[in-house]
Amino acid sequence: MKNKTVDKLLNTHARLVHSEAVKVVSHVQRDTDDWVLNTLMIEGCDVPFKYKRKKRYKDTKGQRVNLTYYPTTESVAGIEMEVMSVVRIKRS
Repeated sequence: MKNKTVDKLLNTHARLVHSEAVKVVSHVQRDTDDWVLNTLMIEGCDVPFKYKRKKRYKDTKGQRVNLTYYPTTESVAGIEMEVMSVVRIKRS
């Protein structure tokens, strides 16, 4: 069940998507300047989910999480790739 914060985000931003209890297949953390870039791969989805944090995040591999994200594209070596930019992540 979604909480009030998620409902408010979804009502305010039309492009946002919320998924509950999705299983994380892979979780990679890389240091980039002052940030840690986290990349998740979700079971049944071949698009990476990315978010940044100031500190390392708990490893979520094998866990079920609730994600609030929006689809975007990223250019890698001149090729446009679809990625999901995570706005909110919580273990379910």
